[in-house]
Amino acid sequence: MLAVCATPIGNLEDVTLRVLREFGEADLVLCEDTRRTKILLERHGIEAKLLSYHEHNEAERTAQVLPRLLSGERIALTSDAGLPGVSDPGARLIAAALGAGVAVTVLPGPSAVETALVASGLLGEQYRFLGYLPRAEKARAELWEELGRWPHAAVAFESPQRLPASLASLAARWPERSVAVCRELTKRFEEVVPGTAAEVAAQFTEPPKGEITVVFGGAPAPEGDEGEALAALSQLVEAGARRRQAADVVSRLTGIPRNRLYRGSL
Repeated sequence: MLAVCATPIGNLEDVTLRVLREFGEADLVLCEDTRRTKILLERHGIEAKLLSYHEHNEAERTAQVLPRLLSGERIALTSDAGLPGVSDPGARLIAAALGAGVAVTVLPGPSAVETALVASGLLGEQYRFLGYLPRAEKARAELWEELGRWPHAAVAFESPQRLPASLASLAARWPERSVAVCRELTKRFEEVVPGTAAEVAAQFTEPPKGEITVVFGGAPAPEGDEGEALAALSQLVEAGARRRQAADVVSRLTGIPRNRLYRGSL
């Protein structure tokens, strides 16, 4: 059996009891980086046989491991953070195991995508996961145009080095678009920076440290919906909220620029 195990995205205490038990019982644990997995295991007093499984040896390791799975061995697959196969190595082995008739079970756990989505406040009934943002400016520009028609939140990973360029590119096209940069989620120096694209881009003119997840608010609601948004803003003000604070809340829920809502409510 192949057990696909989610691991903490930062705080080592976020690992589940099920995953820890699986690591202790597995015949072999496949790791993106054996050094990082060893730190997690040592923290929880677990000994296991580790073998590297990463993007540079994924094909070779899959060919080596599949016969062991077919022979009945219990193998755990893990990545450095989160769930293997989601913007991390693992998809090839999972597909091969399923294709060969090997039982595959998934042990869920921490997710940077959903953690960032909730922390950003840009919530809704739907969201879209983009993986890593494109490196090339042309591809980024095409993505911004596509997001301009997407009415729900979107979540992406980005490297610290490319973050300033990506935010500047977004701000140039959609300066009023709601966005939140989530840095070092669940770790000691966790930081969530929300605002318009222009505001957030101005705060990240230099590459930050740590792992980055970016949440984009949905495209602004049609003009016909603005009246309902202003009515909701007025209700919040009447309930005691400050007008700018109320405008910020309604903007996040509707995608309508905060400044437009604020001016329209005066």
